[in-house]
Amino acid sequence: MKRTHLPLNALRVYDAAARHLSFTRAADELAVTPAAVGQQIRALEDHLGTVLFRRTSKGLELTEEGSAGLDALREGFLKFEESVQAMQAGQASDRYTIAAPREFYAQWLAPRLAAFRADNAQVRYRLIENENADFPEANLDLAIRLVDGPGDLEGIELAPARRVVVAADGAPDEWITWPGAPLPEGAEPHIEVGNAGQALSSAVAGLGKAILPWLLVEESVGAGKLSVLEGPSEGRRAYWLVAPLPQWRQKKVKALVAFLQSAD
Repeated sequence: MKRTHLPLNALRVYDAAARHLSFTRAADELAVTPAAVGQQIRALEDHLGTVLFRRTSKGLELTEEGSAGLDALREGFLKFEESVQAMQAGQASDRYTIAAPREFYAQWLAPRLAAFRADNAQVRYRLIENENADFPEANLDLAIRLVDGPGDLEGIELAPARRVVVAADGAPDEWITWPGAPLPEGAEPHIEVGNAGQALSSAVAGLGKAILPWLLVEESVGAGKLSVLEGPSEGRRAYWLVAPLPQWRQKKVKALVAFLQSAD
C-alpha cells in the first residue's frame, strides 16, 4: 500500500498553533519566527486543500476542519515518542553489553569494570565470550578483539602491540603455541593450544614458554608467576576496543571508554 507523504514539520507547527491559538506563542515554543509559523500553516492548508484557522475580532480560531483531526494528530505524536523510546530501550544508559575474550576479561577488563561500577552503582553488565559476535544480532555496545586494527569498525588501541616471551621458573625450554603467535622460524611446539588464555594458563602451570601480549601477562609477571625471557618487542596484533560509529556517539559508551583509558 502506497503511503501518503506527511508534512511532519508543518503538522508539528499546526499542533502548537492550535494549542496556543496564537502564531506568536507557537513561534516562541518552536524557536522560530511568527512569519515562519504562518508560512508552514499556509503550506499545510495548501497541501490539505482546506482552511485550518480563521482570524476574528477575538483572535485566532480553529475552523471545523482544523479541529477535526487534532486528537488523532496528537495521539500520533505520542506514538512517535513511544516508538523512539522503544528503539532506545535496548541501549539503556545504565546497561552495557560487551564482548571480550575470556582471558582478557579475567586479566584486565574485569577489575576495571568493577572499579567503574563502584562509582556508578546503577550500571549493569552483560558479557559475551565471543568477541567476534555480530553487533546488531547480539545488541553489543562494545567488543574487545586481539587484532591488527579496527577493520571496518571504529576503535581505539587499549595498549601498544607489544609481546613478550614468558615462562614460569623451572619450566622446560619448550614452546607453547597458539594461533595468534607464530613461533620463530624452525621452532617446534611442545604444546599446541587454541587461544591466548590457554597459552597463558599453560605457561603459568610450567609447561613451557609462550609468546603472549604484554597486556595479558603483565599482572602474572608482577605477581612472580611468570618471568620475561625476551621482550617486550613490537607485535602485530593488539587488544582493540571496537564498535560501529553509532555506538561511539552514545554518552554511556563515551563514559566507559574514557574511564578505561584513564584507569591506568
